[in-house]
Amino acid sequence: MAAPAAIELKNLSHWYGVGSMRRQVLQGVNLQVAAGEVVLLTGPSGCGKTTLLTLVGALRQVQQGSVQVLGQQLADASRGERQRLRRSIGMIFQGHNLLRCLTAEQNVQMGSDLLPGMSYRARRDQAREWLRSVGLGDELHKLPHDLSGGQKQRVAIARALAAHPRLLLADEPTAALDSQTGREVVELLRRLAREQGCAVLMVTHDPRILDIADRLVRMEDGHLMEAERPTIAATP
Repeated sequence: MAAPAAIELKNLSHWYGVGSMRRQVLQGVNLQVAAGEVVLLTGPSGCGKTTLLTLVGALRQVQQGSVQVLGQQLADASRGERQRLRRSIGMIFQGHNLLRCLTAEQNVQMGSDLLPGMSYRARRDQAREWLRSVGLGDELHKLPHDLSGGQKQRVAIARALAAHPRLLLADEPTAALDSQTGREVVELLRRLAREQGCAVLMVTHDPRILDIADRLVRMEDGHLMEAERPTIAATP
């Protein structure tokens, strides 16, 4: 029997506002993402992509439709149930959300803190390894205010990966990165998907990384559709 999808959305709709200001941002969205699959979500700003990520990430209450994530139904799920599910989900958002009083190493180590049975030394060593993997091996002890925007983004990526998530949700993870670093980061995410069976759903406007996807989907005006893969020149 086939394994259940990591993400399964059926007729998902969502609204913001009340009364005359009520506006529908998602309209009957259907989507499946398998374990180990990398799916890129594209579309114009304001079309509902980030809202979709926050619903899949159990950060918002489902209003209408079915949202099944890692085998758990989120429609009518309690706050406690959603909090427990989030322990299995890695999230990379544009705001970084780093703790200003902690070093890069300590911020990443917070991701490892979610893993049971690891000693402090093991969590520290793993945090350092993830930071090296995103090119920040020399910045371990810097505080966020001493890092550039791109470096903060890489710390946030390393923190999400340190928790060994079963599902990774990323909102424009390469937006603040140069082309080489952005490419290295998405290759790292693809390797995570392949080696650990982690499903990846990534919002992006970056045409340089579309070729890493198993599948492209596009959102327009709250509707989701399969997108044709663009022709991309081979990297020299």
